[in-house]
Amino acid sequence: MAQKLNVADLAVSSPAFEPHGEIPARHRADGDNVSPALRWTGAPAGTRSFALVMHDPDAPLVDGFTHWVAYGIPADATGLPEGDGDAIAGVNSRGEPGYTGPAPPPGHGLHHYYFWIYALDADLGLEPGLDRRALIARIEDHVIEQARVVGTFAR
Repeated sequence: MAQKLNVADLAVSSPAFEPHGEIPARHRADGDNVSPALRWTGAPAGTRSFALVMHDPDAPLVDGFTHWVAYGIPADATGLPEGDGDAIAGVNSRGEPGYTGPAPPPGHGLHHYYFWIYALDADLGLEPGLDRRALIARIEDHVIEQARVVGTFAR
């Protein structure tokens, strides 16, 4: 079955960087390695929870590199504060829970970090520790709308 296009009024941003702007050192792996604050607006009617994925498709790996997976975010949330906030931690591509900041290979060029927010029609009660692929498989049929903001970084 073809995937549905879920784009309308939901928008996500970060006070830490402009869209397609450089992610500050504080949020990079060789800096303080703390997740940036995120804000969203325009949640669709029927939203029961949110999920978040930060993914770098430019990483020189078959499936890119996932930096952050978080879910079980309450429906009334309008963002996450710096440092994860009230969310269930999934695992990043290092196999660790929570956030790990950008750390592209030196000289590999500009990397794009996609922060995807998903508005879901249910609070699925998902267990901690899902990776990006497992999360997407579990939420795919519940995504009402999705939005993204992109940050960049190169060494």
